[in-house]
Amino acid sequence: MNTIDNNNNLFKKRYHWIKFIAKVILILVAIFAIIFFSVFIYKKYSKSRITIKTIQKDWESFDYLSVYEHGKQFLQNDAFNNTALTYYGYSCFFLSQSQNDTSQAQTYLDECINNLRIALYSANSNLLPQLQYMLGIAYFYKNTISTHYYSDLAIKYLTLAKQNGYQSDDISEYLGLSYASLGLTVESISSFTEALLIRESDSLLLSIAKQYYILKEYSVAKQYLYRIINNSLNDEMIIQSENVLGSILIDEEDYNGAFEEFNKALQKNSNSADAHYGIGIVYEKQGNLIKARSEWRQVLKIQVNHAGALKKLSDK
Repeated sequence: MNTIDNNNNLFKKRYHWIKFIAKVILILVAIFAIIFFSVFIYKKYSKSRITIKTIQKDWESFDYLSVYEHGKQFLQNDAFNNTALTYYGYSCFFLSQSQNDTSQAQTYLDECINNLRIALYSANSNLLPQLQYMLGIAYFYKNTISTHYYSDLAIKYLTLAKQNGYQSDDISEYLGLSYASLGLTVESISSFTEALLIRESDSLLLSIAKQYYILKEYSVAKQYLYRIINNSLNDEMIIQSENVLGSILIDEEDYNGAFEEFNKALQKNSNSADAHYGIGIVYEKQGNLIKARSEWRQVLKIQVNHAGALKKLSDK
């Protein structure tokens, strides 16, 4: 009987030990499973989670669309993060420049402006001038594709950037073009001249010439136009310069000289609307309205919204 009892006790002890070990194993397996799945979920979350580093990496790869998309997601959870606002605003600007659809470009520029204006409020002193510069050129391009009501804001922010020490070769040229858009000719010439000291280009020389033409300082305007005509390798710039020179010669009543300049432009591009328009003005000045109107009709075949030709044909 004692032997049976001893065997029963031994069996019970072994059973309890086996049960205990099984519980320990189950607990360890459960702990391991929890750890494994926690690590798995964390890694998966980390991969899908958008951080500032994610956006910076996109920026360094010049992947502006990813900067835009990731920045937008990040800002949904942290709407006033200055770094995200800045990257997002910058990506909007660069995306706007690559659009063929002006309405889409306008949308990107609006997003750029809205986010950079918010970023201004919390920007540190080192970043502030750069934000002002980007806002200035965003308003400049918004002005060029909209109804031209933003040049004053372009001037405001570009001037602030300049005053706060931001340096960029194109600030003065952007300012000159913005002043010209507002009809502030003297200020425009001042900015263009400053830009010319930094970098000379055909477009800059032509812009200065046009402003001097508006001021009726014809001799100065001619100097800039001749620099383009005699030195440029860009036919389009030469054609535009010859057309402006032709207009100056009309004002000076040198109709033969004007006719010659417009014809030079047409030899390079027979579809130059401004050249045909100028020849029409020459004919008008010489009293030949039949030929003048013929030229202006030709202008509208090339450029249906040419303001000068539309006005001339409606007046006569």
